[in-house]
Amino acid sequence: MSDTLKTISPVNGSIYVERSYASENDIVTALEKARKAQTSWRQVPVSERAQLCSKAVDAFVASTQGVAEEISWMMGRPVSSTPGEVAGLEERARHMIAIAETALGDIPVAEKEGFTRFIRRDPLGVVFVVAPWNYPYLTSVNAIIPALMAGNSVILKHSAQTPLCAERYAEMFREAGLPDGVFQYLHLTHADTERVIKAPEVNYVAFTGSVSGGHMVETAAAGRFIGVGLELGGKDPAYVRSDADLAHAIESLTDGAFFNSGQSCCGIERIYVHASLFDAFSEGCADLVRQYNLGDPLESGINLGPVVKTSAADFVRGQVKEAVAGGAQTLVDAAGFEKNADGTPYLAPQVLINVDHSMRVMNEESFGPVVGIMSVDSDEDAIQLMNDSDYGLTAAIWTSDVDAALSIGDRVNTGTWFMNRCDYLDPALAWTGVKDSGRGCTLSNLGYEHVTRPKSFHLRTSL
Repeated sequence: MSDTLKTISPVNGSIYVERSYASENDIVTALEKARKAQTSWRQVPVSERAQLCSKAVDAFVASTQGVAEEISWMMGRPVSSTPGEVAGLEERARHMIAIAETALGDIPVAEKEGFTRFIRRDPLGVVFVVAPWNYPYLTSVNAIIPALMAGNSVILKHSAQTPLCAERYAEMFREAGLPDGVFQYLHLTHADTERVIKAPEVNYVAFTGSVSGGHMVETAAAGRFIGVGLELGGKDPAYVRSDADLAHAIESLTDGAFFNSGQSCCGIERIYVHASLFDAFSEGCADLVRQYNLGDPLESGINLGPVVKTSAADFVRGQVKEAVAGGAQTLVDAAGFEKNADGTPYLAPQVLINVDHSMRVMNEESFGPVVGIMSVDSDEDAIQLMNDSDYGLTAAIWTSDVDAALSIGDRVNTGTWFMNRCDYLDPALAWTGVKDSGRGCTLSNLGYEHVTRPKSFHLRTSL
């Protein structure tokens, strides 16, 4: 393997970033520095940690335009969409900072005469964050800020597709005055990523990525008795019930399926629509998709950029071709998208009907601009189909009946259940998945439980 990281831009196929991978000495130094820095950082009051992390967020928000252009060049998202990622990082970071004092506070137990008893949340030590490219800041902030606020030090390994994001984090923490060694990043090969997971200095791994990547993390961490947080893939479903607001369902679900060119772990990848609304919904969704502008993400007016790599585009093209060969019908003419071309990452969006669960496009994560729509006759049909998946990150329902939404949601095997919205992360709620979507939890008060360990204090105060 080359000792140089090269980020190939999906915009034009050029090398946008080139960096040297960390050497063995770099890795050893970073691990030891993180370990030493954490022993001091854990003694810093939560209120002071909050001030420093808030300053870092301020610095990041001030750099929005530069961040936008970098993201577009590195992974292809239209530059007009990036302010949403910056705003999302700010919302999540500020929420986790605001609740830290309470979430990390001592947990009292019932009074007992002659004793003082409580449970304290101790930081774990060194947290190794492995972050993906698709939402390079929104995914990584979920782990980085809570880990730091809890008194851990952090080493970040960002995707080779978005390495500048790691450097941006370092800049914002440096500008905020975070003590040296508390936050560091390393550009790592796959082999060296495994090596860091196995390092005795690392006490927790927060990984966001593919299912295969999750297996690698668990294998590398096996026998170390450390915590591992895994946010993996998704094949997230939505159900449009007969009593849904049709116009709202069409608008929000189309956006939920095609925003970021469908490259979202919690994006909508399969839709089940009650038979009474199926034709109107399908055509309404296809009509909106036909209005997308596919092109250079740095140009104004573009709301659909290339997918991250030609291989990713070819993967989706393969799913669509197989589905059509199996009887599926395409509702969008790819020829209407001038930039669409085989052998490139520029991929026309597609809506499919006459699909079923024997087709890969309905059971295998697509991570691209395609969605399949199926007709159902009842809530029971929808529940069975939504649960017929190896994944369980989010699921959504469109209905005017709150009681029905709650009842159906109780029966759908998912980490997050939405009503009349989708593809959103609320930092006040636990972000978690089931089945092949991973395990563990980030954000909310519960997220702090995964970057700390309970330590019980049992003090006999009278003899």
